[in-house]
Amino acid sequence: MRSIEICAGAGGQALGLEQAGFEHVALVEIDPAACATLRKNRPQWNVIEGDVKAFSAKPYIGIDLLAGGVPCPPFSVAGKQLGNDDERDLFPSALSLVRECDPKAVMLENVRGLFDPKFKVYRDNIIRELKELGYICDWQLVQANHYGVPQLRPRTILVALKSEYAEYFHWPIGVVAPPPTVGQVLYNEMASNGWEGAHAWAAQADGIAPTIVGGSKKHGGADLGPTRARLAWDKLGVDGSGIVDEPPSAGFVGKPKLTVKMAARIQGFPPEWEFVGKKTPAYRQVGNAFPPPVAKAVGGAILKALTASAEITLVMPERKVAMG
Repeated sequence: MRSIEICAGAGGQALGLEQAGFEHVALVEIDPAACATLRKNRPQWNVIEGDVKAFSAKPYIGIDLLAGGVPCPPFSVAGKQLGNDDERDLFPSALSLVRECDPKAVMLENVRGLFDPKFKVYRDNIIRELKELGYICDWQLVQANHYGVPQLRPRTILVALKSEYAEYFHWPIGVVAPPPTVGQVLYNEMASNGWEGAHAWAAQADGIAPTIVGGSKKHGGADLGPTRARLAWDKLGVDGSGIVDEPPSAGFVGKPKLTVKMAARIQGFPPEWEFVGKKTPAYRQVGNAFPPPVAKAVGGAILKALTASAEITLVMPERKVAMG
């Protein structure tokens, strides 16, 4: 199964879809640092550095999946929630690409704020346009911690499939067991530089993290979010006022700060995934990413729907012969 991804960022969604079984034929991303991260981790990927508005999907007509995490500031409660009046709103560009390449399935991710009542007409218009193009749509609020991610990260995910595949799509069921705690996920990293207090810290960091936010280039630095988020981090024994370059060393006293690598682990990235760039832009890539485990789960459900339809098409003639 082949896919195109727009607004690919540092590869959270792309990695999850790869794990689900999709092969990326093009990944479009405007940020140079994020593109460098994609190339660093997957040299074989076709990373297209540039504005998605200038990208043409015509060479990929009939692609299996068009996916993307379009920018969230137009709908984020942390911003002005200007919606389609925000120049960063790329849903129209995504729909234009759908018209160009006519994919079998579409998957678009965004923040929870998109489900606010003020955006109902906006959402309805997107669904209407997709229906006119032959898709059956469903838009769900998905919780990352239901898929093993140690973080409160609600995200809206739009899945649209051509009618011949839609009946085989079912939203993935989250894991029954609770996600690992922050302490369980970060213990090895916290202890990696000789900090004697890592074990005691991990034992009391016995909950999941608040949503990690990367901020934008204009607003937000390398910290773990607004006051409420920092208070939640404080209860987990983490100083949320900034990001550091190295884990706490021997003799450290106090509440540790996270490194970029630790933030990435909280986001669901595997430890071997490297982020290119200085601390702040690297952390921004992490904070703006889509957790790979969630992308894998939803992508796997889409792949199953596409392949189920193909299998039934192949089996039906055999059944007719047997019945005759």
